[in-house]
Amino acid sequence: MAPDLENAHERTRLLYHVANDRRLSAIQQDEDAQSIISSHISKTEQALSATPVGERLPYNDYTTIDWLHDLVKDSFRFRAIHSRKGIRGRFFSAFDSCQGWIAAALIGLLTACVAFLVDVAEATVNDWKLGYCTTNVFAHRESCCTDRSPLTAAKANLGEGCKDWHMWTSDWYRAFGIYLGFAAAFGIFSSSITMLTKKSLPAIAPGHGDKHQGPAFGGDHGVKGKSMYMAAGSGIPEIKTILSGFVIPHFLDLKVLVIKAIGAVFAVASSMCLGKEGPFVHISTCVAYLVGLCFPKNRENGRKMREVLSAGCASGLSVAFGAPIGGVLFSYEEISTYFPRKVLWRAFLCSLVAAVVLKALNPTGTGKLVLFETHYGTTYTPIHYLVFVFLGIIGGLFGGVFCKANFLWSKSFRKYTIIKDHPVFEVFLVVIATSLLQYPNPMTREPGDMIIKNLLQDCRASAGHWVCQQEAEPVRPQYIGWLVHGMLSKLALTIVTFGCKVPSGIIIPALDAGAFFGRLIGQWITTISPGIFAMVGAAAFLAGVCRMTISLCVIMFEVRMHPNNPEQSTSAVANTIGQLTGELEYIVPNMIAILVAKWVADALEHEGVYDLAQTVLEHPFLDLDHAMTLVQRENELVERLIPPKQTMADITVHVPKDNLVSRKILHQKLEQLKSRGLMDGGLVLVQDGMLQGYIFESELEFGLTDLGEVWDTASQVRLLGGGGGAGGAGEGGDDHPQEGIGEFDISSFVDRTPLSICAKAPMEYLVEMFGKLGLRYICVTEEGSGKLVGVILKKRLVAWLESLKK
Repeated sequence: MAPDLENAHERTRLLYHVANDRRLSAIQQDEDAQSIISSHISKTEQALSATPVGERLPYNDYTTIDWLHDLVKDSFRFRAIHSRKGIRGRFFSAFDSCQGWIAAALIGLLTACVAFLVDVAEATVNDWKLGYCTTNVFAHRESCCTDRSPLTAAKANLGEGCKDWHMWTSDWYRAFGIYLGFAAAFGIFSSSITMLTKKSLPAIAPGHGDKHQGPAFGGDHGVKGKSMYMAAGSGIPEIKTILSGFVIPHFLDLKVLVIKAIGAVFAVASSMCLGKEGPFVHISTCVAYLVGLCFPKNRENGRKMREVLSAGCASGLSVAFGAPIGGVLFSYEEISTYFPRKVLWRAFLCSLVAAVVLKALNPTGTGKLVLFETHYGTTYTPIHYLVFVFLGIIGGLFGGVFCKANFLWSKSFRKYTIIKDHPVFEVFLVVIATSLLQYPNPMTREPGDMIIKNLLQDCRASAGHWVCQQEAEPVRPQYIGWLVHGMLSKLALTIVTFGCKVPSGIIIPALDAGAFFGRLIGQWITTISPGIFAMVGAAAFLAGVCRMTISLCVIMFEVRMHPNNPEQSTSAVANTIGQLTGELEYIVPNMIAILVAKWVADALEHEGVYDLAQTVLEHPFLDLDHAMTLVQRENELVERLIPPKQTMADITVHVPKDNLVSRKILHQKLEQLKSRGLMDGGLVLVQDGMLQGYIFESELEFGLTDLGEVWDTASQVRLLGGGGGAGGAGEGGDDHPQEGIGEFDISSFVDRTPLSICAKAPMEYLVEMFGKLGLRYICVTEEGSGKLVGVILKKRLVAWLESLKK
């Protein structure tokens, strides 16, 4: 429409007749589109727009990352930085090379500071159930009664009597009532603040939302959502899922870190059968995520961020047990899916810094890093190997029974409406049951870490200890009854506690149960210290629950490692030799018990407690080892997972020779994708039946909605070819500078390099490619012709594997 020049006013566009020229208007459209892209996509990502790989938006919530795409993206960034010349270029190159080490050191430092605050607060709050310090109400019992205090070195041992510590009452029943009241209040408070981290997630299970698929893939259920409490539990199953390449939104935010730390303090103080060691792994990973955000190379790359998170996990176990080497091995063995050598080195530094800083802060006031310390004056003989094997068998039985019982408890009891809708009420019931069962037993009344410390006592060196006084009695049926009660109550209470909506860990309760059983066995084998059996039993029970092996063996060595008494050595060299020969001697019994426990537990239940927790939480975690075991039993081909014809029709775009597709058709396809609810699905582009590319749902929606505002609703959309639209000039753009200008072009978001696999290939091929290459999807081609016949998402594979378990 021509402008009315006579009625022009101050808001009339200048040079309207020029702006209306098709050429300048098209250029303006391209500039507007490029401005929109720049506000949503990083510069490193935009560099991929001119390549067949294509550019991507930041990953959506609850989707899978593309490890190969992020690898290429980091290579572009690396070349851009390290190709610079001059002193400034060398400085940026050197800083880029050092960023990983700087981040690891910062993570270790900050994790140790958070752990210090949690340790001191937990010790103080825990003792409030029994009494308070008259000189300083915020001091815990040990700090009040001795010169031991945080930030200082140890000056004295805990005495028998203490005038500064005031017990609430000397009456047993009144003391129990006060204990119960504080425990219930602490548990309710911990669960209540955990409720503040509730988030809604879009899909209740992997594979849900495909209306053309059968019940095994959740197709008949439609799109469902679920709620998740980010600060509940240990966080280890979720962290394993994240490190495998999955995105769980807000799980590592600062808010979750703060609530996890505070909640862990009061959850442990409530005397429930849980520990703060598991939450420490989540806390350290939160710290790693927040530190990683400070470095653009990690913030803009999901693959690089997961390298930082893997290193951060090591510092969590380092500060939890004072076991820096065990923390590194734990991250490698139990947590991480992708753990290259450079991550191993940075995890080592991160764990080291965390241990050094925590020892300097000295939260226990002992001046030592270890969780507990013993030095047994006796050694074992070959006949005792049979006892260690027996402890391993019982530990495996305990672990297998626990995993099955806890899984069934989560699937049954927690499905009741009153429990499902009121998780705080469940915590209240568990606290009451725990107090009723544990308070009457003097051996289970203490916190979990104190219980195992008491059970590992060597009575040859500490005859005045309560445990040693009981064992000195010629007849001790009550003491044996306390040991049996302690083991059984720990098993029962840990089954109902693990999974409650409070920050909690499984490590300490499992160690406690094993130490009770090992000490019990030691009552009938008097040739060596019963503390040795308690130590081996603790390792065996934890191995049965978590299926840890190498890392657990090293942790058990580190948490109790301390030098001999210097007065008994003639020189520092003799003292060092005594430590090496005396402490390493007990690695062999731990190794025997741990391996036997793992074998027995695997025979009963092939998945550990964290793997079963992932099944309950319904996160799409692909465990390559377990997946391969399942696939090898089935003798299936890749064509088994090809979607139905109607589904393929919904997600396939047949691109004509001019590479232009109707915008209306793409909008219809987008709505069909959204209705499936898979979040990381997309459209596959085909010409004459041959695969040409793939565009994800998020990029398609961004192109049609955000970029689509620049162009007319009736315009054609370029998906393939060399148009020089919003994504910049494509192929042939230099030879034909005006080609595609002003054209609605989203071809820069199309992945022109999709990986494919033959439909007749063994299923083992598919599992290996998803597991080792970190793919989000893979296209399936027909045998012989090479034409496209299907697309398989990672979520779809995981859903099928879950159906095999059932």
